[in-house]
Amino acid sequence: MATINQFSSQFRGGVRPNLFEVHMFPSTVGMAEFAYLCKGTSMPVSQVGNIDVPYQGRQLKVPGDRTFADWTVTVFNDPVMSVRSRFEGWMRDIQDHNNNYQRIGSEDVYGRAIVNQLDRKGVPIRSYTMIDIYPTEVAAIDLAWDSNDQVEEYAVTFAVNGWESMPGAGGGTSSGSNIWGGVQIRNGEVDLNLGGMMSTALGNISGAFNS
Repeated sequence: MATINQFSSQFRGGVRPNLFEVHMFPSTVGMAEFAYLCKGTSMPVSQVGNIDVPYQGRQLKVPGDRTFADWTVTVFNDPVMSVRSRFEGWMRDIQDHNNNYQRIGSEDVYGRAIVNQLDRKGVPIRSYTMIDIYPTEVAAIDLAWDSNDQVEEYAVTFAVNGWESMPGAGGGTSSGSNIWGGVQIRNGEVDLNLGGMMSTALGNISGAFNS
């Protein structure tokens, strides 16, 4: 039977769900302050369908197709509602309010987002890049005269075409080949984080010059 010390050596304090950051990258507008206003979100679902193939009274399980579930963020409303207005503008550009047309080119419909899980020192230990996303719903904000001691917040739901994961500085493995990298600015210092295929390609180039 394992001892509490053995458990502690493997558990190592666990990971805190309130230590995270989210960076949003719409295709047409900047949203640098979003990392400070995103109150909550989730790591993406990894989901592969299943096909039951019958054979002589039994069912053979065969992997089906991968699907990507919608992804939702909860956002604090800033004093001038600039972030909400940009989400509303993104949706308006995709589908106009009054007429059935799209204001932007198809290449500008999609954006991306990065979710970083942080360790107790604020260092990313896992990074998820949400690929080719666009908002499908900016939720309502309830207003009432008796809503005291509260800060407004709202949810934004995105359709997702794919995601990739990569380890942060704390380790782990990536989910397959990953060309995404990341740039973080902390205390005035720039940290360039390259992963997967990008890191491998740069390593190969460096090796070619040194050989």
